[in-house]
Amino acid sequence: MRNILVSDVMTRNPVQTGINSSILDCAKKMVRKKVGGLIITDNKKLAGFISGQDILWALIKSSRTDLSEIKAVDISPKKIITIKSSATLQQALEKIKQSKFYRLPVVHNGEVVGMITIKDILGFYPEAYSELGELDFIREEAEKIKRIQRGHDDCSIPSGDGVCEECGCKGELYSVEEIMLCSSCLNLR
Repeated sequence: MRNILVSDVMTRNPVQTGINSSILDCAKKMVRKKVGGLIITDNKKLAGFISGQDILWALIKSSRTDLSEIKAVDISPKKIITIKSSATLQQALEKIKQSKFYRLPVVHNGEVVGMITIKDILGFYPEAYSELGELDFIREEAEKIKRIQRGHDDCSIPSGDGVCEECGCKGELYSVEEIMLCSSCLNLR
């Protein structure tokens, strides 16, 4: 797995959308193409990424707004994790584990050339499944320890899963001063 490159396993020509696409257009395209996310591009340059979860989050947050009026790039996470096509599968797996994103846009010379997902990696290297399971268990235990060390103040109680308003990562969120933060951003405060 250390010698196999991302470019060997990635999905070439992933489903993309332009920066002017609405989330309604993106949702229709995702259903039609049977994908869980779209890469947002501006002249082959990465401008964002939107997943089905992002669309649901936007739908709930702005339920009275027409979905055709909300631009996909506006709800795309601000922090987009990418990987180079020359990286190894092991590096891709490490990046996926660190970022908690199961899809990574693949870039070469600043242009989107593909997408690698955890499904692509597991299809080629099923042994990685145990690594991902161990990671979730370790992360959960570490969160418990942090909550105990901080005490039982209001910000140490998780408010649910979602997208961090500070960094754009998905996962368990904490409400701090009316802002939803992931554990990493919470620890930086």
